[in-house]
Amino acid sequence: MGYKLPTRYFALCSFMILMFWMLLNAVSLLYLGSNDKYFTRGHGRHLQNDSPSDDFEREMAQEKDPNTLGLIRNKEDQTIREHGYEKHAFNELVSNRLGFYREIQDTRHELCKSIRYSSNLPSASIIICFHNEAWSTLLRTVHSVLNRTAENLVHEIILVDDQSNLEELKDELENYVEKLPKVKLLRTVQREGLIRGRTLGAKSATGEVLVFLDSHCEVNKDWLPPLLERIKENRTTVVCPVIDMINSDTFDYQSSPLVRGGFNWGLHFSWEPLPKHLLVKPEDYVLPIRSPTMAGGLFAMDRNYFSQLGQYDEGMNIWGGENLEISFRIWMCGGSLEIIPCSRVGHIFRRWRPYGSDSKGDTMSYNSMRVAEVWLDDYKKYFYQIKKGLVGEPFGDVTSRTELRKRLNCKTFKWYLKNIYPEINLPQEGGSVKSNMWNPHGLQKEKVIVKKGNLQNVGNSLCLDIPGRSSEKRATVLLRDCQEIHAMVSQTK
Repeated sequence: MGYKLPTRYFALCSFMILMFWMLLNAVSLLYLGSNDKYFTRGHGRHLQNDSPSDDFEREMAQEKDPNTLGLIRNKEDQTIREHGYEKHAFNELVSNRLGFYREIQDTRHELCKSIRYSSNLPSASIIICFHNEAWSTLLRTVHSVLNRTAENLVHEIILVDDQSNLEELKDELENYVEKLPKVKLLRTVQREGLIRGRTLGAKSATGEVLVFLDSHCEVNKDWLPPLLERIKENRTTVVCPVIDMINSDTFDYQSSPLVRGGFNWGLHFSWEPLPKHLLVKPEDYVLPIRSPTMAGGLFAMDRNYFSQLGQYDEGMNIWGGENLEISFRIWMCGGSLEIIPCSRVGHIFRRWRPYGSDSKGDTMSYNSMRVAEVWLDDYKKYFYQIKKGLVGEPFGDVTSRTELRKRLNCKTFKWYLKNIYPEINLPQEGGSVKSNMWNPHGLQKEKVIVKKGNLQNVGNSLCLDIPGRSSEKRATVLLRDCQEIHAMVSQTK
């Protein structure tokens, strides 16, 4: 009997301690779950009001050390990294470790920081369309807007989910968005693509200005007032920020030079350095830049003017060509297009586009044909001279767009070339085109072939070969017997 009482007493105490520990943990979990500040996802918690002053940011300082962000510590890290490149074409491991907010360098010119803007700027509806975007990049885009934009300027943030099938972008995203101010989530009923997805967002918007952003961006300090100021001065001015570069491997945020948009006769967008005479005085570096075209992912436009000008061509499929179409339409139908140096937005530039076209085929070519047929007039022959394989291919019904052009009393493409983009060269006979890309010295660079031959594996007789046309994007590379390649080359000579 002497030993039974102490034993029972010890067991009772242990049981009470265990119950108290479990109760404490339950209360802690309930507190964190009910507190809107805290969320759990991926590599640790994140704050709704994530800002450089948050204690949590200081706790995560080591995790955000650029020297360790990409460090693979275990098999799970390796899987996340590989999955990210496969699904999103960037290093998702690094992106996850960055969290939903980080400090980035202010890449504006020093003179931008002393410019004062109107106190009654128009309000903005910010539209972000996405399809299977990574959780971390999507929400970092949203949090960068919430944290680096004056509250009175943001009327709403509209997320348009274009039929994403990633599990975290379903109920989990809805629950997260419910706790964010001014953010709402729309979902398409079928895969629409960027073009029709953005149109859906624009139709539901109620702010005075529409601001379109891609879903893998980070806005920089005071990015919005310079855009809204220009639209306030003239509602037919469409404005774009300078697009800074976010490295897809390291997520380093890098300043971009001042450039403008152009295009070639295959109707592909291109960046062009500015002529030297436009950048002489320090003040020149903060003046709006007239741009013949826009990249298309990031721009702001008066909401009513967007509708008046015909929104997007909804006959286009998924993605591609819509940026040139709206650029031509803006200039030819009475508006203007500018890049605003004092507005900076970072964008992840990926090596390839990870999203398919949902059996829509080559949407870039299909959409470009619609652009050529509606807007290029007699100059469309140059497009088909470059894209011979598209002659006779279907491009859908463009009647509504040609009628829109007549109704808006738009100018000719000849006028556009003469007044907006006189620098572009017409194709020469045979289909070749002189490069319209400028270099900082204003001189054409000549191509110099240093060596020409086959790339052979020194351990055997195999050489690299590309079947078909080697100029095609993402052309397949294979190994073939070197003698076989030599024989094929000899036959073609």
